Amino acid sequence: MAQWWHNKVIYQVYPKSFQDSNGDGIGDIHGIISKLDYLEKLGIGGIWLSPVYTSPQVDNGYDISDYQGINPDYGTMDDMKRLIAEADRRNIKIIMDLVVNHTSDQHAWFVNAIQSKDSKFRDFYIWRDGQNGNIPNDLQSTFSGSAWQFSAQTGQYFLHLFAKEQPDLNWQNKKMRNSIYAMMNFWIDMGIGGFRMDVIDLIGKEPDQIITSNGPQLHPYLEEMNKATFSGKDFLSVGETWGATPEIAKSYSNPSGNELSMVFQFEHVTLDEIPGQSKWHTRPLDYAKLKQVLAKWQTQLYQNGWNSLFWNNHDLPRAVSQFGNDQEYRVRSAKMLAIALHGMQGTPYIFQGEEIGLTNTPVNDISEVNDIEARNMYAAGILQGKKPAELIAAINHKSRDNARRPIPWSNTQNGGFSTGKPWLPLNPQFPTINVAAALEDPDSVFYTYQKLIELRKQNPVLVDGKFELLATSDDIFAYTRTLDSTKWLVVVNWTGTEKQLNLPNMAIKQVLIQNVAHPLTTLTNITLLPYEAFIIKI
Repeated sequence: MAQWWHNKVIYQVYPKSFQDSNGDGIGDIHGIISKLDYLEKLGIGGIWLSPVYTSPQVDNGYDISDYQGINPDYGTMDDMKRLIAEADRRNIKIIMDLVVNHTSDQHAWFVNAIQSKDSKFRDFYIWRDGQNGNIPNDLQSTFSGSAWQFSAQTGQYFLHLFAKEQPDLNWQNKKMRNSIYAMMNFWIDMGIGGFRMDVIDLIGKEPDQIITSNGPQLHPYLEEMNKATFSGKDFLSVGETWGATPEIAKSYSNPSGNELSMVFQFEHVTLDEIPGQSKWHTRPLDYAKLKQVLAKWQTQLYQNGWNSLFWNNHDLPRAVSQFGNDQEYRVRSAKMLAIALHGMQGTPYIFQGEEIGLTNTPVNDISEVNDIEARNMYAAGILQGKKPAELIAAINHKSRDNARRPIPWSNTQNGGFSTGKPWLPLNPQFPTINVAAALEDPDSVFYTYQKLIELRKQNPVLVDGKFELLATSDDIFAYTRTLDSTKWLVVVNWTGTEKQLNLPNMAIKQVLIQNVAHPLTTLTNITLLPYEAFIIKI
């Protein structure tokens, strides 16, 4: 059965950095509302809204202290209701970011639980005694160091797979689960169109067995959640699953199942990382492996699940900096990445600023870094005797600050983001790389995204067509999408050098989109320019 998101594109808004309406340097809900016409022009069908709940902001809102309150920095619940209504008026659905692996340590449940072993909320979290005067076991936090924090009030340790201010919820507790489902229904009843579920593959953890992701009870919990909340509704549910394989993804998103609509898997965006080491240890990207991974997910989930298509988000580097060329070929390679992704089957996601080709923002010193993950890595690295320059280079490549810098709307002060001092400095290229400049240039990255979004809305072959990877050189990604008698060809040169392509048995019927303005009349022994990409009907 066709769902609303099958022919739509989702746009991720990181509210702190999208648009500030009151001059405090922090983006807010009124700011988002003021830019809905821009998003409508782009053509998107949904907004994935990063957390706007009440939060101490230790991890930029992914530490929630009240699931049914709005952070005053962002606005009020009335503002939130207006955003849902105004977006709906433009046929845009709001997808809330749902963080239920952990809460803030300032959530009322934890504030009560930490005070006594007899607290009625004690078992909402995961507590263990120490072992021989030390931590319970060797589980590590994603943000560096032990995942166990000692609590002097009761002499026990609590689990935190992220910051110590983000204690993990105990999903084995049915009362806790029912409280989460009630909260979810509060938002569903308000009229949102979906949930993006943060690190949802961790909720089945078995810490005593050192199991964090894909624990034995994960899928029963998700089936229970589905039944208690969004079952039977035209409602998007997408899970963030860092450890998913295609087989695991099928169990989440099989159309005959009762769990989620789709998952975010990260195999393709971690290919530049050295296996067995942290994300900060990188290697050159293997283009042959990249296209193999993309093709694997396309073919193995075909009619057995649904793909989320993305290059970047609030946790990842800017796509054009990681996968393209953010210097002389910034515009062309940004368009190439868009064409490569939006030609595939699934729901494409655009991270704010991707549609104008925003780049990473290098820093020179740790004092310029906001990201808690990067700061913790730097501190640990210094203790290990690593050189500051080496650590800063890793931060410039992979830090989450790259994605989280405020959106430049114009070449005016602070890029038109705020009349006050932005909470995080903008990329210094904002005088030339900004939304206004993109809208004024008919050949900008923006209009490539706009056209790709429209192609998906109007052409079922992009939604339901079968994917087939074609045999080419490693540096070329070429595939077809076929539905009944309609067949489209997508060709991408991943690299900054010319490449030869020879597909003599294919005749061009119509050029649908291309990122280089030159005639395409044949596919026999042609030269692809650096980062050239196109979609044609054959």
